[in-house]
Amino acid sequence: DPIIKITGQVKKDGAYYFGPYPNVYAAEETVHFIQKVFPLRRCHGYQGRPCLYYHLGQCLGCCFKEVPEEEYAVQTKRIKSFLNGNTAQVKKQLTARMERAAGQLEFERAAEIRDQLHYIEVTVEKQKIISNDKTPRDLFNFYLDKGWLSIQVFFIRQARLMKREKRFFPVV
Repeated sequence: DPIIKITGQVKKDGAYYFGPYPNVYAAEETVHFIQKVFPLRRCHGYQGRPCLYYHLGQCLGCCFKEVPEEEYAVQTKRIKSFLNGNTAQVKKQLTARMERAAGQLEFERAAEIRDQLHYIEVTVEKQKIISNDKTPRDLFNFYLDKGWLSIQVFFIRQARLMKREKRFFPVV
């Protein structure tokens, strides 16, 4: 049964890997969101009875029944689409739920949904792709002008710009 989880290692095991993501906390919150919206397996396997996650609508029920492969295929396709940056529909639904909660004076719930929207933006939104190969690179450059030296370092992982550091130094 497929399961979604965060890992720091990419293995050649036939699984789907997404990332890297610079903000681990946002990635964890996005995984929790995905588990709620696109249920797969949340429990530890066959128990002979439905688990709590099944009753909450967050598990497809492999804990007590055989789940057809087509059901998993549909959910997996949705999750892959979401993690590839196709978030418009989900964000639209979340925004509507947030506005509804705020309209009903449920401000804590609205704030929770607002945070989910933020985590989705930080984690899933497309980053600028720098190159076609997956070679990790650190690019260094400098500029000297009017007694100041500017050094910039770009950290590129899996063809995406992950982080930029810049420093200024006086030159005597």
